[in-house]
Amino acid sequence: MYHLLMKTYGLIGFPLSHSFSKKYFTEKFLNEGIADHQYELFPIEDIKFLADLLNENQSLCGLNVTIPHKVNVLPFLNEIEEAAEKIGAVNCICIKGFEGETYLKGFNTDAYGFEKSLTPLLGTQHDKALVFGDGGAAKAVKYVLEKLGIKYQIVVRKPVQGAILYSEITSDILNSHKLLINTTPLGMSPNVDTCPDIDYKQLGSEHLAYDLVYNPLETAFLAKAAAQGAQIKNGLEMLYKQAEKAWAIWNK
Repeated sequence: MYHLLMKTYGLIGFPLSHSFSKKYFTEKFLNEGIADHQYELFPIEDIKFLADLLNENQSLCGLNVTIPHKVNVLPFLNEIEEAAEKIGAVNCICIKGFEGETYLKGFNTDAYGFEKSLTPLLGTQHDKALVFGDGGAAKAVKYVLEKLGIKYQIVVRKPVQGAILYSEITSDILNSHKLLINTTPLGMSPNVDTCPDIDYKQLGSEHLAYDLVYNPLETAFLAKAAAQGAQIKNGLEMLYKQAEKAWAIWNK
């Protein structure tokens, strides 16, 4: 009967080799003496396998959600909190039993983590941002920037309405947008040599380069920005803060 007492939490996404989440929560459970909790990685390539995952793991109480499922998980949820609905992406799911059925409620803790880690670094010059990528993570970033009154321009590789291409970034745009945010997997382990395709020589000490990637801790994007004197920040603190928020949600 021991396995029925165990509470399982985990991460869904694909691939998951880059993730620090299991290490973070496993250490948290050890440090806080929580013996009946475990955290596992569940690499699912297609979100349709979520139902099978839930059936096979009856002890699941909560899930974190990462690339590429932050948006495509939405139709599988019974309820979505207001902020996550506005953002249009979910990275945290609370799993409850309700009248014999599994009840899934989605939240977005990325926005909380991003805002808490970004805000202390902002200067008056950071009133405009370039946001690289337009996926699920970018949705949380845009939500926070709008909340903070920071204008932004989305930059993508393939033409999308409301966005510009990397090839369209001029020196004037880089000079007027002092906040640069990478929301793409570019630079993430094991593809550590990749980075947003911009002219890094245009950056200077007034720029702040923020990368949601945290493995490696200094991506090529951050290294190139730092070489020009820019302030840099990786996504590790955001990960920790969003994880703490997820933990609070799971234990309400």
